[in-house]
Amino acid sequence: MTLADGSGRDGRVDGTSDATRDDGRTGDRRPRPPTGGPRPRYRLVRRLAGGVLGVVLLAGGIGGVVAWQEYNRLAEGLPTVDGLRTYQPPVMSRLYSGDDQIMAELAAERRIFVPYSAIPERVRNAFLAAEDQKFFTHGGVDPLAIIRAGLTDLMMHGSKHRPIGASTITQQVARIMLLGSNAVSMERKAKEALLAMRLEQTLSKQQILEIYLNEIYLGDGAYGIGAAAQTYFNKPLDQLDNAEAAFLGALPKSPTNYNPVRFPQAATGRRNWVLERMAELHAITPQEARAAEQEPLIPSSFTRPGPVPGSEWFSEEVRRQLIEKYGINSTMEGGLSVHTSMDPHLQQVATAALHEGLMRYDRAHGGWRGPVTHLDDVDAHGDWANALARVSAPASMLTTWRLAVVLSAATGQVGWLEGTSPAIPHTGELPARDRSWMRAGKGIATGDVVMVEPMADSSGVALRQVPRVEGALTTIDVRTGRVLAMVGGWSFRASQFNRVTQAARQPGSSFKPFVYLAAMEQGISPSQKFDDSPVSYGEWHPNNYEKDFWGPTMLHDALRESRNLVTIRLAAQIGMKSVADMAQKLDLVHSMPLVLPAALGAVETTVMREAGAYATLAAGGHLVTPTLIDDVKDRNGNVMWRAPGLQLAPAPSSSPSPVAPDAPAPDATAGADTTGPVLEDTRPQVVSADSAYQVVTMLRDVIRRGTGVRAGVGIDRPVAGKTGTSQDFNDAWFAGFSPDLVTVVWIGFDTPQSLGRNETGGVIAGPIWNQVMKVALADRPRLDFRTPPDMRLAQYNTGMGMAIDAFKPDQQPGISVDMGAGAIGTLTAADTGAENMPDSESDMATMPGHGPVGNGVPGAVSPGPSAAPPPSGGDIGMGGLY
Repeated sequence: MTLADGSGRDGRVDGTSDATRDDGRTGDRRPRPPTGGPRPRYRLVRRLAGGVLGVVLLAGGIGGVVAWQEYNRLAEGLPTVDGLRTYQPPVMSRLYSGDDQIMAELAAERRIFVPYSAIPERVRNAFLAAEDQKFFTHGGVDPLAIIRAGLTDLMMHGSKHRPIGASTITQQVARIMLLGSNAVSMERKAKEALLAMRLEQTLSKQQILEIYLNEIYLGDGAYGIGAAAQTYFNKPLDQLDNAEAAFLGALPKSPTNYNPVRFPQAATGRRNWVLERMAELHAITPQEARAAEQEPLIPSSFTRPGPVPGSEWFSEEVRRQLIEKYGINSTMEGGLSVHTSMDPHLQQVATAALHEGLMRYDRAHGGWRGPVTHLDDVDAHGDWANALARVSAPASMLTTWRLAVVLSAATGQVGWLEGTSPAIPHTGELPARDRSWMRAGKGIATGDVVMVEPMADSSGVALRQVPRVEGALTTIDVRTGRVLAMVGGWSFRASQFNRVTQAARQPGSSFKPFVYLAAMEQGISPSQKFDDSPVSYGEWHPNNYEKDFWGPTMLHDALRESRNLVTIRLAAQIGMKSVADMAQKLDLVHSMPLVLPAALGAVETTVMREAGAYATLAAGGHLVTPTLIDDVKDRNGNVMWRAPGLQLAPAPSSSPSPVAPDAPAPDATAGADTTGPVLEDTRPQVVSADSAYQVVTMLRDVIRRGTGVRAGVGIDRPVAGKTGTSQDFNDAWFAGFSPDLVTVVWIGFDTPQSLGRNETGGVIAGPIWNQVMKVALADRPRLDFRTPPDMRLAQYNTGMGMAIDAFKPDQQPGISVDMGAGAIGTLTAADTGAENMPDSESDMATMPGHGPVGNGVPGAVSPGPSAAPPPSGGDIGMGGLY
């Protein structure tokens, strides 16, 4: 201490302490620290502590730098979350039948988007209870859950225990939507956490939960809760009860291990755990949880939703059209709602009718071709069920058939299985007629595996065999063109080739009505006579199916009985250019050769094209374009496309008078005027209503007493139609219609070959048409064909019986007009496609296009039998037969 005079307390001015001696040497005693200072040992501790703190601060600084660098490294590679603001997931498109049943779903991922506002509270609570109960309070990650999972994983280290997840719903959304990886690693978990926090800053909790519930995979091909509710319960979300909601909430943990079909006990246990968690969180009461736990996992009445039976051909054709119009992405992921025209009941009827017709033909022609396979050491007393369960069914086997093993060849006893979980063995005996059929073919032996169909209300079974012959059928609405049924072949599973729309075949004599239609357009009368007598064109010697000749024959009788020679002379009279123009106007063919054999159906068309052409006839000449789709809506319900159709108009119209099928009708033009809104047909008028009606009237007699009589058995409605059989019996057709429906049937082999001698369209296809139309017309009002106002119906004698025909104002019933040498007696033909008509039949020899189909070689015309014998097959001719 320094005093006021500047001296120290001991009187020394320099302030030195008494520890320093006068001689300047230091004594043994250490100098004392100032009063209150630390003692020497504490100063060492302080120095050490300061050093440690410095190290810690340095390490912390270095660690912070490293952490910051690592954060920057992870953050730099993270995707942006801004795109989730306008989240639109890929949603499956759904096809609906005409009665609004779901008939098919088109999807890369089966998903039905459900907005947050439409998600029931019990469904949200089930997922929150199972996956993230603190979802609405955390900021994207749950630290306590991470610590708990980490400690558990540490304790289980070295075992086969799978690491416990601690991901929040937000983290799961980050992984599903932005990272796209399920690999377990610390780096991936860190990225999840960073993205989760960014999501929480970008989106609301409701948006995050909406994305999660629509994106999560819930097994069995279902993505999101909307699709899962349909898949497991066939219900919309708002109809789920607590047990069903809890089951959906149980699935995210492991959709495979909690599959209700494969692992019902595990699935039930997990569902009940979710119910208990919901009760603990007060989402439901304990009493509600206990009641829900008693419910079955899947209701006993549940049937898993699938395609409408038999709709595969229809659905696939709609899918092709959608892809062509909107592209693959919009079709499979755009959430389109597509309403189709398919009538489910009629589709099933058409499918069954075609199957029965093909089996009937195959049984009569094919013979028994042997078993599917053979099992050794099998008898009625052995373990045949397990051996049979290991045999795979052929793809072409119908779903109503079963594989069966012959347990006794002597008695025809067979065994088959019903169901899958578990499969229940059944036994029965094959009928004697089936055993005889087998013995007449490849024979029967114990252990043979065959296809059978169990009979309803009986222990018996019927032997079945997949036909080799194929077929196709379609039914369309005349007024709208809506396709009501379409069967593209025997089995869609075996072959997706659609023989209605994709197979180009020769229509044979079912093409003839359009030759007659072209003639009616030129003013030729149904009672006009043409010569039915032999004619030759070089190598081509056309003939009638019956190999006889009628001489002068009215067109009505010639069409009714499908007389080839009259059709040829008629086509020659009006010119093949007129015939080709008519076929193209009706969209029956894209193009056709201008040669006379084409008039007999030696052209190619499809079943669908022919149905549209016949519908145009029935529609009074208005062009009918077949359509499978009524309308297409986007995911928001906006109409993207709608099929054109009839429109309401306020103009009055006249009601057509009915056509009496049997009674004389000299004048049937009277009609009653009506007022008020009516349907206005805005479709193009490609053929006059008068000419169309004349052909329709003639075609009615085809079914009543002509080549199509088998098709009309038991039908008491006005119907019309035409048989068709192509060259060498390769194709059998029947095309027929009522005033409001058209059905076309085709039978043949995919690789053209003969169906057999005398296997005509009337014999094979007609009965199938009859079976379909009986059902189709049963619930429809009786309609008559619309009579144009200036037409008159008259009954007259054709020389081969009484007929009813329609006549234009300048035509006389039963009168044949002198049309020159070609109409009656001898053939006069136009140059096929030339502008000028020949003056005489002698000119025919120098005209092109009258040789065999497509070769353009001129042929000689002979009014009588050919001097030289025709080549093989030439006596029938190219094109139509019957």
